[in-house]
Amino acid sequence: MKILVLSANYPRPDGYVAQYFIHTRNKEYVKRNIDVSVLSFSTNTDYVLDEVKVYSYKSYKEMLISTKFDILVSHAPNLRNHYLFLKKYNKMFNKFVFFFHGGEVLKSSEIYPMPYPYTKKASKLYSAFNNLYDDLKLRLWKQFFIKYAEKSKFVFVSNWMYEMFIRFVKIKPSLIQGSSYIIYNSSGKKFELNKYNAESKKEYDFITIRNILDKSKYCIDVVNNMAKNNPSYKFCVVGKGEYFNYNEKASNLDFISSHLNHDKIIQYLNKSKYALMPTRADAQGVMACEMATFGIPVITSNISVCKEVLGDFDNVKFIDNDDEIFVESLNLDFDRNVNSQKDKKFFTENTIGKEVELFNNIIGE
Repeated sequence: MKILVLSANYPRPDGYVAQYFIHTRNKEYVKRNIDVSVLSFSTNTDYVLDEVKVYSYKSYKEMLISTKFDILVSHAPNLRNHYLFLKKYNKMFNKFVFFFHGGEVLKSSEIYPMPYPYTKKASKLYSAFNNLYDDLKLRLWKQFFIKYAEKSKFVFVSNWMYEMFIRFVKIKPSLIQGSSYIIYNSSGKKFELNKYNAESKKEYDFITIRNILDKSKYCIDVVNNMAKNNPSYKFCVVGKGEYFNYNEKASNLDFISSHLNHDKIIQYLNKSKYALMPTRADAQGVMACEMATFGIPVITSNISVCKEVLGDFDNVKFIDNDDEIFVESLNLDFDRNVNSQKDKKFFTENTIGKEVELFNNIIGE
């Protein structure tokens, strides 16, 4: 089986990390003897990463255009890259599989919270432009999906994501009935294979790990306020961003300006009693899912998508983002043995394994 994977951005051998959730899948596909080629619209050079072949758009046009692929896979399709490519080359492919991860099919102003005031996204001009872009994006994708529905499969990373797709793209559910699938993002292998050590020495009571702190949906303000309201507890925030340049940091909160690989994340989790991962909007919340799979007690937000994906985990509690949160009122009575039997909901076999099964079924049609 040969597949071409479209990606607006992609990890690189130099350590640059972008859309790693796509690479996690591709590595597993290769292990299962699928011939994977990635077209990364952000690269000008070709390279191989963990046995996954990555090509530039130029190389596709010069080298791969005559290659017969069984399936074209499009992750988080955008207009500038995916849409224009598909409009130009759609006849080269018999089958499309679209993966929807979030904002690509949402009306941002209706789903995502107001941006932090210090970011450029807070400007009225940006907001007006973004609304116009979203209207165009949704209209063009609706036309495309209707036209090519018969050769397309639609994969959503949560039921919430599917519901938002129907709401904003305004496609009749009957059009994609039998062609739509709910398959969650997988947790990284390190979170499957390793287990949280509840007995190790703890440096922090609560830890929050986010790649980007400046997106208000990730609730760094909620974390900071919770730290201020609970001065006898130690908090830690790990990630990159300008939030604490514009907002007073709680004195009992350590800020570590860094991006962590999975090994480092596990080290920090084992130094912490609880993972504090509130969110205002998410298609799934992969990081919180990975932490819950690892086994650390997780505190996240009482919103529908979080309840959907994590509601059946014994080591997860939910909080309301707007409340003044005091630790004593949270009743954090997690069973220390709760992670003795790991929940396999986000294991590779139940996520990427289902994707491979879908690909095989498509080939067999």
